[in-house]
Amino acid sequence: MLTKLLALVSEESAIGMAELSKVAAALQKQVTRDFAPLWKVEADVGAYERLEDVPLDYWPVIVKDDIGDPSAAGYHEDDHGQPFALVQYGQGWTLTASHEVLEMLGDPFGRRLVAGQSPKRGQGRVKFLVEVCDPCESETYAYTVNGVQVSDFYTPHYFDPLASPTVRYSFRDAIREPRQVMRDGYLSWYDPATRSWWQRTWFGGSKPADRHLAKLNIVNGNIRAAIDRITVAKTMAAMGRAGPLNPRRGAAMMAAAPANEAAFVNRAEDLRASMRRVMGR
Repeated sequence: MLTKLLALVSEESAIGMAELSKVAAALQKQVTRDFAPLWKVEADVGAYERLEDVPLDYWPVIVKDDIGDPSAAGYHEDDHGQPFALVQYGQGWTLTASHEVLEMLGDPFGRRLVAGQSPKRGQGRVKFLVEVCDPCESETYAYTVNGVQVSDFYTPHYFDPLASPTVRYSFRDAIREPRQVMRDGYLSWYDPATRSWWQRTWFGGSKPADRHLAKLNIVNGNIRAAIDRITVAKTMAAMGRAGPLNPRRGAAMMAAAPANEAAFVNRAEDLRASMRRVMGR
């Protein structure tokens, strides 16, 4: 099995390497202990001080103090179709970083679909986008690893046709039946009969609501990035994670090896160009 490589990396952020390394270690433990046995993946999560230090075959999760438009948060692809994620350094940032790492591993290229019965009455068979954290992403259902807050996630049984009392639908058992959406969560699917995208969301009120999505701007087949553009800002606002923390520095800094090779420098500049594009700058 090919090991997936992910980099938690600072870019224009007050976060220090001590904190970044602590969170990367917690995410590695979550992946190895909790996620990998259920989803049958192998991954390595490392911490890096600069984009220029990130090895070429790592998918970066980039932590910034300011990402501009909140909808720029979440999953994207660079100009070569490789995944990266933007995370704003603020309230609940470790929960967001965990979310992005797990969803990268569950669907690296943002287009994995699973067929199943629509949760919307009368709609029939549809195709669900695999986003393993979205239905239970609220900090209400989060848990801690090494004292670091991380996201709950659904298991492969989430799309089972029928509920069973002996089946685990999310790691923390917050989800109790297939295709259930928890408060501050959402589920997205494509209805082939009408050639349209739908969501079940619970961002307010006493129960989830279904909504038809306008035509998605899907680039290079990347469905998840298109969904994130219209949903992430609402999710962050619902969970109170829109604002940045006050700037602060870690007490210790890890010495970074020089990375002057043209390949590393050019890749960092390419990623910065991709970030400027998705941030609208």
